[in-house]
Amino acid sequence: MRVARALSAALLTLGLAAAPAAADASPSPSPGDASAPAQAGTSFRTATEIEQGQRATASGSTGDYLYWSFPADTGQRPTVEATVKLPETHAPQTWQIDVYDGLRRRQACQYGAQTRTTAAGTSSVELACVLRTVRAWSEPWANDPLPGTYYVRLTATGVTTADLGLPVGSEVRVDSRDIGGSAAVDGSLAEPLVPGVATKPAKEQEDAAVLAGLEPEDGWASGWWSDRWVWTAIGGILAALAGAGGYALTRGTGRPSRVPPGA
Repeated sequence: MRVARALSAALLTLGLAAAPAAADASPSPSPGDASAPAQAGTSFRTATEIEQGQRATASGSTGDYLYWSFPADTGQRPTVEATVKLPETHAPQTWQIDVYDGLRRRQACQYGAQTRTTAAGTSSVELACVLRTVRAWSEPWANDPLPGTYYVRLTATGVTTADLGLPVGSEVRVDSRDIGGSAAVDGSLAEPLVPGVATKPAKEQEDAAVLAGLEPEDGWASGWWSDRWVWTAIGGILAALAGAGGYALTRGTGRPSRVPPGA
């Protein structure tokens, strides 16, 4: 009975530990629209910064390049969604959304409609890109997504001359799912890949290095902690309880009373 009660307590602990992990998997709530940016940059250097969970809008012209940037941390799987409102009259167009990491390397989408071709007269087009999970560390030759600033570029390709310069409206939103310890790796970056991180300020100019203004709500992860430690500890406890229970079941009741000592 004692072993059964111990196993029940361990399973209850397992359920309580799993509950926060399940809660972290849901997207973060959206901030108020009052602070949402209403413009986009025209290059990497002028990209408009947006928070995750924040919907940004911008007006532009067909043929323009529109840029936004957002922070993504270790263990997150970002999803970028964009909606383009097209003019009433236009020829068939192909719209595309691209995502680049802090080193300006184009990141592949796991799934989502990254490129779409619209028919003539279509009122809007929706695009989406689900990135791979951000890793805490990677080999220098790899193209794995790493923690830091990410850039979103929205543009139309193959536009006819008659459509160039026509006004369009755009909406962009970035959300993330927290993957947790299943994506943890042994290692971490010294600094997140954000603009200006490689700049070394002079002694007389301590503020010469200007980093990106946005970072995750709880700060950048240190890289060593993940919920994998919790699951490892729970597994060790369950293994110890299983060993104790197996010993209690197989040791028997000791020497029978009818057998004299030393027999």
